[in-house]
Amino acid sequence: MSREAEAAANILFHRCGPATFDVAVVTGTGLSALADAVEQPVVIPYADLPGFPATQIAGHPGALVVGYQEGARVAYLQGRAHFYETGDPACMADSLETMALMGAKTLLLTCAAGSVRADIYPGMATLVTDHINLNGFNPLIGLAENIFINLNEAYDKRIQRRLKLAAQQAGVTLHEGVYMWFSGPSFETPAEIRMARQLGADLVGMSIVPEVILARRLALHVGALAVATNFGAGFSQGDPSHAETRKVATNGSVALKRIIRAFLRPESARL
Repeated sequence: MSREAEAAANILFHRCGPATFDVAVVTGTGLSALADAVEQPVVIPYADLPGFPATQIAGHPGALVVGYQEGARVAYLQGRAHFYETGDPACMADSLETMALMGAKTLLLTCAAGSVRADIYPGMATLVTDHINLNGFNPLIGLAENIFINLNEAYDKRIQRRLKLAAQQAGVTLHEGVYMWFSGPSFETPAEIRMARQLGADLVGMSIVPEVILARRLALHVGALAVATNFGAGFSQGDPSHAETRKVATNGSVALKRIIRAFLRPESARL
């Protein structure tokens, strides 16, 4: 673990108490309201936590919210740094290491994504079951040890079962799909969207994949939920914009709130 992560964990220990975190949740663009359901919240700006990112993109407030939800102790990371902001695919490493030091075993990643599948409309929730990374970037490049990580089940099968059951209990239709990571910040071209579809992608986006790889190095059990915010460029009249992403993601956060609440209930954790 990095010195920054250890320092941040020490701060959290003193501000939030010694109890471990059950689940950590990273909120994507327009999804910070997922943390609104937390009871007895302790809110700590990222700026107070060594190694946490300086979020610069609208829709990423840059604060850690720690509290209780459905009996579980949860930490919501309101916002992430992206590769396109930093040029570093490991820009979330210290934050995730801090979560591991605080005892979190489960990591839920949320994001806004573009749909390249006709039956996944903007506003729909999708369970990410796998990813494609052809960027040539990997957050483990340059590290000295524990870098040959098996990604056969990068997205934990048990977490997926729990999320699907939680969606059923919450009355939310949850699609499933493969996510393809693009570096951003520009949106994909119509030709790139056609390529993504031909390679088996259902969603495209600019986040989560580096975090999944980092989390698996930390032995965290990962689940990922995406809100489709637009169709990809040139597909089904897709003409993406950041304003659209934020607006649709905010509306779609209602479904994700319901899924996460059901996921955190004690009976779900026993499955």
